[in-house]
Amino acid sequence: MKGIILAGGTASRLHPTSLSVNKHLLPVYDKPMIYYPLSTMMLAGINEILIITSGNCLDDFRKLLGNGSHLGINISYATQDKPNGIGEAFLIGEKFINNESVCLILGDNIFHGTDLKQKLCEGVNNNNLNNGATIFAYKVLDPRRYGVVEFDSNNIAISLEEKPKNPKSNYMIPGLYFYDNQIVDIAKKMKPSDRNELEITDINNYYLNKKILKVTELGRGTAWFDCGTEDSLLSASNFVQIIEKKQGLKIGCVEEIALHEGLISKNELSTYLKDKESNYYDYLKSFL
Repeated sequence: MKGIILAGGTASRLHPTSLSVNKHLLPVYDKPMIYYPLSTMMLAGINEILIITSGNCLDDFRKLLGNGSHLGINISYATQDKPNGIGEAFLIGEKFINNESVCLILGDNIFHGTDLKQKLCEGVNNNNLNNGATIFAYKVLDPRRYGVVEFDSNNIAISLEEKPKNPKSNYMIPGLYFYDNQIVDIAKKMKPSDRNELEITDINNYYLNKKILKVTELGRGTAWFDCGTEDSLLSASNFVQIIEKKQGLKIGCVEEIALHEGLISKNELSTYLKDKESNYYDYLKSFL
């Protein structure tokens, strides 16, 4: 399975903070925002990842992450210079996806939970080649501000609604999706919405109508943040700080995940950390 992180857009809701820097490079407590979706991909066992961003930000992402070799993964880059919708990611990444299934995560979505790795592996295993799609369901008090999914006892989606006045369930859909290899052809058939965007909801509705849209529920032990506003960005930072200070373990630490997943050795981590000094790097040195 391939992975795509969508990290473009203008982030106008965060202006003026995001006027001179890509939103996904802003800090969420002690690390750049992009580390969190990247860590989600790595926990799912996805080692080939495409980061899609605006052209003027490519060098900044490359400076931060390079080609991913220090993490034992392969990171490549592509551009989306206009906000043409989430669905366009599959057209941009057509050659990258090739003949495989794909996971798409929005670059401002942060997930953390004790059973997150298990839930991610379910998504990977559900979507081999032509086996449908998997979305996630996260229970919220007021789902009217979100895309909402209703699903049956077999975890098959029954309905999808976008910001409904009278939601059919309390489960919203976060920005994490798994698709089989049909996804590129499906995206090519989609027509732009009234906003002139290729909507991810239209793609999900295609799988829904075929009755092959699976739903994985994220349980009570999972936290989810969409860092699209100053309040949500602050909430995510506060959450990460509290957990890390209490437990002494980091969230979204991609180098630690690479070590624990066997993607790199202690010697490789030691070489990477040479001449690096900060609280973040001191934490990584403790594993040596």
